[in-house]
Amino acid sequence: CPCALGLATPMSVMVGVGKGAQNGVLVKNAEALEKMDKVTTLIVDKTGTLTEGKPTVEKVASFKRDFTDMEILRYMLSLNIHSEHPLADAIVQYGKEQRIEAYKVLDFKAVTGKGVEGEANDSKLALGNPEMMEYAGAYLSGEMAQEARTYQKQGKTVSFLAIEGEVAGYIVIGDKIKKSSARAIEKLQEKGVKVVMLTGDNHETAQAVAQELNLADFKANMLPEDKLKEVERLQQEGELVAMAGDGINDAPALAKSDVGIAMGTGTDVAIESAMITLVKGDLQGIVKARNLGDAVMKNIRQNLFFALAYNTLGVPIAAGVLFPFFGILLSPMIAALAMSFSSVSVIGNALRLRSKDL
Repeated sequence: CPCALGLATPMSVMVGVGKGAQNGVLVKNAEALEKMDKVTTLIVDKTGTLTEGKPTVEKVASFKRDFTDMEILRYMLSLNIHSEHPLADAIVQYGKEQRIEAYKVLDFKAVTGKGVEGEANDSKLALGNPEMMEYAGAYLSGEMAQEARTYQKQGKTVSFLAIEGEVAGYIVIGDKIKKSSARAIEKLQEKGVKVVMLTGDNHETAQAVAQELNLADFKANMLPEDKLKEVERLQQEGELVAMAGDGINDAPALAKSDVGIAMGTGTDVAIESAMITLVKGDLQGIVKARNLGDAVMKNIRQNLFFALAYNTLGVPIAAGVLFPFFGILLSPMIAALAMSFSSVSVIGNALRLRSKDL
């Protein structure tokens, strides 16, 4: 009876998907489990993936005597109210805590991978990284860059504010690394998975985070298209690539990767682009997804063995292949029991996944 063969794969997948959901790993389809078993390279974003995704403002400072620190913050708050970037929320929250009222912003524009710009209080504003300052035509002196580098070497993110084409101040934002990140990366590396960090942050910040997590492979100043190209490059080299991210910037790379993994704490766009969603947004979930993929594929192979073994032995005996030699014929009752037991054994084996420790 082909029933057991028909049940072998779907039963394992169904139980595996349920087991994943119990452990906060939401799997969209069976293909994701199959590929997780074979992943050779995992690309991870920094903010919200390796870090807690709860950035906080640590310092606001003015470079100009014409503006106080609070005036600099007011301009930053005004721009970031319209931004969807994770760091923008931290600035808005901090501004509210300081009871600062935002200006009305005109012509707001987000510049991908660089920052935001707009007009407020009759002044043209630009907020973001050094590339954003260059984009806005604002000169960032070596002294200013050096002051920012002090914080970047500590793994902090520094954004600059330009007012009317002149760099007027900066803000320092910190985001703690998740306690589970280092252990999760270590476990994945033990399983032979190469872990690479890609981030839009500058080299100093990326290097500080990579050193804390013992990551040898990382790339900084990555735009969304750069992350996408890196995924494509690795795939062309024969790597089976999983990508983990939580932001809009990660969506193209998530969609292109062999297995896209979104943090449940991230944006809807990222979750929609991914094949697997981690409810807790914890990197430990990737370890569980890998273990789940291994367990499901192993279970499928066992089920196929049981199904084929029963059919390979039972069908020829039922057809009378042993009768000329031993005078043995398979009783219809025994054949019916064997047929049922083959299906039961497949189902029972698949259900063992429910007790699997991920």
